[in-house]
Amino acid sequence: MMMTVLDNVRNMNAEELNRVVDEIKLRRTFLAKNTARSLRVGDTVSFEGRRGETVTGTVTKVNQKTVIVKAGMTNWKVTASLLTPLAIGG
Repeated sequence: MMMTVLDNVRNMNAEELNRVVDEIKLRRTFLAKNTARSLRVGDTVSFEGRRGETVTGTVTKVNQKTVIVKAGMTNWKVTASLLTPLAIGG
């Protein structure tokens, strides 16, 4: 399916590309909000940091599309859709 999508994108004009970009933005917003709704303060999550390292921390605040994660002494503001909830002790 991905190759079909990429082939179609390569053949689109500017107007069609703009419509695709708008749809991608809407989908990203939906995914971020959906993930944020499933998280609670105190949840343990992980995500890929700026340098490619896996960061694990605790949710300290949940915003509409972003989440504040405390990892050690650092607070990270992360788009919710980039977080992976971790089941601790399960």
